[in-house]
Amino acid sequence: MRLVVSEARGRVRALLTLCGVVAAVALSNPAGAVTPEPMMVVNPQTVKFEAIPDMPSCATGAIVRGSPRSGPAWVLLKLASGCRVPWHWHTANEDLVVISGKGAIDMTDGKPLPFVPGAFASLPSHHTHRASCVKSCLLFSIADAAFDIHYVDASGNEIPAKQALKEATRTKGVKKK
Repeated sequence: MRLVVSEARGRVRALLTLCGVVAAVALSNPAGAVTPEPMMVVNPQTVKFEAIPDMPSCATGAIVRGSPRSGPAWVLLKLASGCRVPWHWHTANEDLVVISGKGAIDMTDGKPLPFVPGAFASLPSHHTHRASCVKSCLLFSIADAAFDIHYVDASGNEIPAKQALKEATRTKGVKKK
């Protein structure tokens, strides 16, 4: 059992390191002017996850770098078992890497992405998608601008967060918190 837990922790560390390297390369200054960043080490077992405004209560986040309210950010996103984030889009481009859990991201114009460790989705600005988690999910999210969320109905029309979240809690199999 210890070997399995140790291997799982090793995979999580490797995925977080890979995500950090990929994001650092993607966000580097092409002109070559580099502003040194302090070294950073993040342990998902010890960071503080907090509620995310306008998201279901079953979704929490821990900011790794940046500020989702004002600009680009890296966030560990945790979805509890049974959590569903209704159809929505963001102004920012969003990249997601699955660290652990069982679930999926559905997209309006693409195949669903089943959650398996290392799975990756690049969601362009205004791209409509939703997420569901069957078994405790941990994702690494990178947004290139401030975080916002715009929920949509079945016809693709924008609806208030309160309405979208109320309808999501009525979905069969989702527990209210």
